[in-house]
Amino acid sequence: MTREVVVGPVRIGGGHPLALIGGPCAIEDEVHALMLAERLRRVTDAARVPFIYKSSYDKANRSSITAYRGPGLKEGLRILKKVKAEVGVPVLSDVHDVSEVEPAAEVLDVLQVPAFLCRQTDLVVACGRTGKPVNVKKGQFLAPRDMLNVVGKIRSTGNDRILLTERGTTFGYNNLVVDFRAIHDLREIGYPVIFDATHSVQLPGGQGDRSGGERKYVPALARAAVAFGVDALFMEIHEDPDRSLPDGRPLSDGPNMLRLDDLPRLLTEIRAIESGLRGKR
Repeated sequence: MTREVVVGPVRIGGGHPLALIGGPCAIEDEVHALMLAERLRRVTDAARVPFIYKSSYDKANRSSITAYRGPGLKEGLRILKKVKAEVGVPVLSDVHDVSEVEPAAEVLDVLQVPAFLCRQTDLVVACGRTGKPVNVKKGQFLAPRDMLNVVGKIRSTGNDRILLTERGTTFGYNNLVVDFRAIHDLREIGYPVIFDATHSVQLPGGQGDRSGGERKYVPALARAAVAFGVDALFMEIHEDPDRSLPDGRPLSDGPNMLRLDDLPRLLTEIRAIESGLRGKR
């Protein structure tokens, strides 16, 4: 059993019920963020699944210079602060530079270190020093046990509120593969393990100037991860992931985001799997 990490009213690990971290890949605007956060809260409340809202104020790792990145640090944190206050859910976003950590920690309930930055010592240590929960995505280029070194960096600050996320491993050109043995190995480190079901079906750079994705595999991988024993699921979710932004640019990670309408059924399925496993413990 992994240790417990508390995020507001949500308890992850320690034998607590499976939690969901979810929301659109990148913040579009205040109206959309509040609308989707409210709808997600209604769905997760009905399914009795603890919920943390996720959306990025800046997607710094984009394939093309013209790709949509989000509203930026100041406006994005303002919107996330409003979501937190008006919808009443904890909020998570990713930080990309040490300079972002302090202002982000004033708003966010969880600081997330992106996969490509998980070995950036100064960034990881700065997140740890805030005392906030830190979710580190395992790099697509790392073996699971390599995350012991990342955990050591955070623990060096005295912060033990650590979450580890599996999001697939680089496999050939423009493709990722999920090796579920990674979940077992990450759990042996002792901290709660999250499975990112939507980035795991991403095809990095698969559409030339942007990443592609295979949304159809998200439910199956999510069910498998729950059966394998994760503490939470991470899914990017949108009411219409195939639409474009008003300026004509595609949404960030649209091809791999889960449709909001497909979430209730999936939550019912994973709750049934989780209940079955608990009955055998």
